[in-house]
Amino acid sequence: MRLPTSLLAVTIVLAMGFGHAFGQTLFEKLVMPGPLAMAHAKLEEKCSNCHDSFAQKAQSNLCASCHKPVQADRTQKTGFHGRNSAARTQDCRICHSDHKGRDADIMLLDRETFQHDLTDFLLKGPHAAVPCASCHASGKAMRDATSACIGCHKKDEPHQGRLGTTCEGCHSAEAWLPAKSFDHTKTKFHLNGAHRGVPCTTCHTNEQWKGVGTQCVDCHRLADKHSGKNGLKCADCHTVDKWSAVKFNHDKQTRFPLRGAHAKVVCTGCHAADLHAPVPSTCSGCHKEQDPHKGSLGQACQQCHGEESWAKKVAFDHDLSRFPLIGLHAAVPCESCHLSQNYKGVSSSCSDCHKDTHHEGLLGTKCAACHNPNGWTLWRFDHAQATSFPLTGRHVGLACAACHTTSHPQNLKISKECFSCHAADDAHRGAFGRACGSCHSTASFSERIERK
Repeated sequence: MRLPTSLLAVTIVLAMGFGHAFGQTLFEKLVMPGPLAMAHAKLEEKCSNCHDSFAQKAQSNLCASCHKPVQADRTQKTGFHGRNSAARTQDCRICHSDHKGRDADIMLLDRETFQHDLTDFLLKGPHAAVPCASCHASGKAMRDATSACIGCHKKDEPHQGRLGTTCEGCHSAEAWLPAKSFDHTKTKFHLNGAHRGVPCTTCHTNEQWKGVGTQCVDCHRLADKHSGKNGLKCADCHTVDKWSAVKFNHDKQTRFPLRGAHAKVVCTGCHAADLHAPVPSTCSGCHKEQDPHKGSLGQACQQCHGEESWAKKVAFDHDLSRFPLIGLHAAVPCESCHLSQNYKGVSSSCSDCHKDTHHEGLLGTKCAACHNPNGWTLWRFDHAQATSFPLTGRHVGLACAACHTTSHPQNLKISKECFSCHAADDAHRGAFGRACGSCHSTASFSERIERK
């Protein structure tokens, strides 16, 4: 007997209502197309786990409540379900229909035709030929495969984790070797000058990439010709372009400009110890052992010597001394008067340098009274002006020694009396006294002056 249509409808509604309260109803069992796939088998007891009565469009929301990572991809437009417009907008059932049996494949993944470009990990270079199972482990969701290089290549990693896990910083998917250029400017040590062409392992020995010293001596300690005496600030003098090209400007960076022969002196010539230790700036501070004067002339060596040559072009202004060099004295070598290199204590008397072989000391030591520095033979002496005894008559033309007979006298003053020179010529034998000038003149001693 057939039930009325109204009664059948009431029966269905009651069956569905009791089903929501006590699990899958008889009606639901009757209308179920088939068993769920193995992954959904535990949901089969209650249709409301995946279905909302009379609301087919709400089914995708129920899928999302269980598959939250997939729903996150759709929302954030990441992964396959977010990057593929169809998977992002269509209902889940369009691709993943169920009730086809326990062994049914509801993923419908074709590994041969799957477009990996629709995922967050594009297959580039050798990756395009790698089997899926090499990256997607069996029993795990496809989306759970790591996209980090280290996830697959940890065993092949030669750096043993010392460079972190961002392999793409140096390597590319197209070719693992050779490594692409590393941007060293992103580190605290930029590669400039000659450092640009140095192989990485020269500084990073034993694959040590972190904690490498950035001071010059950390790499160049064995090449330090100063053996550490000049400290650790190599960049003060050297450049990264060429180690042997010293850039230190002594003229600007110190108080002692290097001029003349000093410019050719090696650093250790003055800086025997630590380069930064104080060094004397006086000539005697460095040249004390070379001082031929043994310090007798003080420390102002620059008054006579120049920096071009210590021994050549010695200049001394003798005119500033007590004995200016006049006439022929200006061309006389220093050694002619200064017999030793102690230039002090030399007499300024003519007789000390010029031995008197002509007058034999009869005229004393005041040679300048007659002679001048322009020429020894160019002498001039005016007896009338220089003394109180003018030479007249027969006295004119007499040799100096005729009257000045005493050798090396303290002065040339002698008696003006005739008798002092002519006592032997006195025919009167002193009878008329010593006032010879009363009767005689200098014109002729034998002739008597006629008195009126």
